[in-house]
Amino acid sequence: MTFYSIFLIGLALSLDAFGVALCIGLNKNVNVRYKMLCSLSFSFFQFLFSFIGAYAGFLFNTYIASMPQIIGGIVISIVGVLMIKEGMDNKDECALVKPGMWAILGISVSIDALVVGFTALNNISNKISMLNNTLIIGLITLVNTILAFFITKYLKRIELIGKYADYIGGIILVLFGIKMMFF
Repeated sequence: MTFYSIFLIGLALSLDAFGVALCIGLNKNVNVRYKMLCSLSFSFFQFLFSFIGAYAGFLFNTYIASMPQIIGGIVISIVGVLMIKEGMDNKDECALVKPGMWAILGISVSIDALVVGFTALNNISNKISMLNNTLIIGLITLVNTILAFFITKYLKRIELIGKYADYIGGIILVLFGIKMMFF
């Protein structure tokens, strides 16, 4: 898998974390410590879940059956459509800012990384390459989350920005799924 493909996967997966970070950053009661905990949690769980998914996909391909790229493309496209649907849902309130909520939010924005890792990263047989690729996904999430917190200083008046991240991430995943199926 090329760096460009890994970058696009990481970007698509990190956009839901970007949207949640925008929502949190727009909240006036959030301090810098909580923003850092969220950034670290989002990036760690993106890395961890994509690694677990990739390794599970590798084991599935090796010991059970080889997963065709078409099935993987369909699953990734479905995840993208679900992200778009989630963006269409009415999100009137921001994520709650309570002690320990950063971990729950980190897990919740990273669940799709399991599926994407299982379907898109399952053909990486070298464990070092698998680790490197999933670390790249985690780093992209860290950068995007920190960027979201940084720009919320300037976007405090616009509350609908977080909603668009789901659309963009979903569209990228749908396009990547189509690419997997047909190209």
